[in-house]
Amino acid sequence: MLLTITTTHQPATDLGHLLRKNPARLQSFELSFGQAHVFYPEAGEERCTAALLLGVDPVGLVRNRRGPAGEARMLDQYVNDRPYVASSFLSVALAEIFGSAMSGKSKDRPDLVDRAIPLVATITVLPCRGGEDFLRRLFEPLGYAVQLVAHPLDEQFPDWGTSPYFTVTLEGSLPLRVLLAHLYVLVPVLDNEKHYWVGDEEVEKLLRHGDGWLAAHPERDAITRRYLKHRRDLVDDALLRLTDENDPDPDLSEQLHAREEAQIEERLSLNEQRLGAVVDALRGPGAKRVLDLGCGEGKLVRALLQEKCFEEIAAMDVSHRSLEIAAERLHLDRLPPMQKDRVRLLHGSLMYRDQRLAGYDAAAVVEVIEHLDPPRRAAFERVLFEFARPGTVVITTPNAEFNVQWEALPAGKFRHKDHRFEWTRAEFQSWATALAQRFGYAVRFAPVGPEDELVGSPTQMGIFTRSLG
Repeated sequence: MLLTITTTHQPATDLGHLLRKNPARLQSFELSFGQAHVFYPEAGEERCTAALLLGVDPVGLVRNRRGPAGEARMLDQYVNDRPYVASSFLSVALAEIFGSAMSGKSKDRPDLVDRAIPLVATITVLPCRGGEDFLRRLFEPLGYAVQLVAHPLDEQFPDWGTSPYFTVTLEGSLPLRVLLAHLYVLVPVLDNEKHYWVGDEEVEKLLRHGDGWLAAHPERDAITRRYLKHRRDLVDDALLRLTDENDPDPDLSEQLHAREEAQIEERLSLNEQRLGAVVDALRGPGAKRVLDLGCGEGKLVRALLQEKCFEEIAAMDVSHRSLEIAAERLHLDRLPPMQKDRVRLLHGSLMYRDQRLAGYDAAAVVEVIEHLDPPRRAAFERVLFEFARPGTVVITTPNAEFNVQWEALPAGKFRHKDHRFEWTRAEFQSWATALAQRFGYAVRFAPVGPEDELVGSPTQMGIFTRSLG
């Protein structure tokens, strides 16, 4: 497998300083899966090319393997493309051989580490499980001019069609460390395979090498899934952390959400009706210790405090400012000790497992899930239903069908621009039913607010009850 990197930055031999590999000599490196060689086919003041030649020994990788699994796949080690194509082996070689360049270290030319210079990278054979279109969708949004040569399955039999292999040339002006990071992440993504076990460390590698570009990449989700070998738990974690990068000010977002939704729903006094319905749903099963997740400025907490049956109320939100406002509006500093002791305000995210949420009788999640994109929603589902696991869960969300009743909402517009979705009754019930079955709950549904014969009520509510046993 051959990778070449060429620059016309002058003096072009600065490429050797950035890679920390001397253009005047051949260097060889022993790797766990084979051998790598670094050399310079050309090294002049006007143009310099560094080459990484990687030899993979797939048979050697399994020579000492024992057990049925190794025996069953032994033939695969003799008949495969690994010695000839760019794959996760290349990523490992980049990290081990060009690690200093990837981390932005250059003893002799530190001024060039973050400077954009003209670079051309060519990979002689790159497998692309997804075809030319997917390959372009990965590299072109990063600013590269992409040249591809597709290889036939067999030149003597053109009717067999093309193979998944391409010679790929990427040309752009960018820091060398950024180019190496792109290759490190995207080569295994295109191959859609890794030769080693993928665990939590791979999430950290993805986020580290994807820093500054992956969160905003239009193929972010596909990149993450393939890089992490479709491990759902790791993918959800990585996407959640990448998504968090796009909301640097949760305090401001929280205030804007509350203000815009309140303006739309004011005419129906919908918030009061919604809170009343949630309190009734929590009171029904006799809950004494209650969670308010995504509590905002504490409106539900205030309603719960008025009910003596709720002995302990824990309210969590990601926004520091919202919790401060909740404390002010609840007058926590002036409440009698017995009342004050009933309330705990917790700063935290619904995306992460939190021991503070365990052991409660019931939880309320009021107008929260519509703000969560799929990876965040998947993380939230596990946090609440798998880890916290209260006896009763009450979830409310807008009913998209009712939006036609508001003149302020043109067709297709959500009640708030931050909503990632707004579900119809059928969509909400389908999600909730599947969720209940997955985690051992039963669920029933109730309308909240004035109910129209055709489009239902403005808010829909699901009441989950944990199954015994």
